[in-house]
Amino acid sequence: MVYTIVVHLYAKDNEEDISKLKAKLVEASGVYSKDKETLGWHVMQDVSDARKFTIVERYLQESSQSYHLNNPYWQTFDPYVNPLLDKPMDLHRFNELSQSATAASSHYHEDAAKDTTVGEMYEEAV
Repeated sequence: MVYTIVVHLYAKDNEEDISKLKAKLVEASGVYSKDKETLGWHVMQDVSDARKFTIVERYLQESSQSYHLNNPYWQTFDPYVNPLLDKPMDLHRFNELSQSATAASSHYHEDAAKDTTVGEMYEEAV
């Protein structure tokens, strides 16, 4: 069963901290996405509040997060990120629901398989 962690972060109210947090999250995604049994490590920034960020970590199973926690990069992450935050990280843990025993496979519409820009996605809606 796919194990997912969702973390919400809220940056301090200044452009420098927002920019530093954004850069660190992008960097972390590049590092953690390569960890064994990691299905995805995605970072997002809210479209209406630049201070709000979300991390979605997807692992093959709950025990897979041990590879993430044992990554040497982990020791640098919290000490760098925490001073940039206005409030503590808000972390939630989930087991993804799936109709099949092979929950590691992604579910998406066939049109989503190709790389589409936002402009192309909404081209017909106008």
